[in-house]
Amino acid sequence: MIALGCDHGGFLLKQEIVSYLEAHKLEYKDYGCSSEEACDYPVYGKLVANAVASGECEKGILICGTGIGISITANKVKGIRAALCTDCFTAEATRLHNDANILALGGRVVGPGLALKIVDTFLNTEFSGEERHMQRISKIEEEI
Repeated sequence: MIALGCDHGGFLLKQEIVSYLEAHKLEYKDYGCSSEEACDYPVYGKLVANAVASGECEKGILICGTGIGISITANKVKGIRAALCTDCFTAEATRLHNDANILALGGRVVGPGLALKIVDTFLNTEFSGEERHMQRISKIEEEI
């Protein structure tokens, strides 16, 4: 199950992603928002991050205007590795190397065509499982 969330700046792109997920018969849960009416991205970033961290959802996709604020919010939740991606290379690398569990996108940064390719890359790239990457992820998870 994929958790989806956005603020008003990401609403239209989220609708494109919903169509992609439905066309590929991928299960998702939409945590909002539900319109282009102004709202606060931290609300939706936290909802999606908590769904992924709890195991309710395997991965998440978050969208705000730039993808920055919503990814910062998600990364506050223990166990979350949210990555803001603007191209397919970073989407692939963050799955291979960081085992990122949430993809963040900027609805005002990437167009729908590129965004859907990024989503496809993120969802279809498995973590490499290489020891060096596992060690680095463990260091990320360590309490400071």
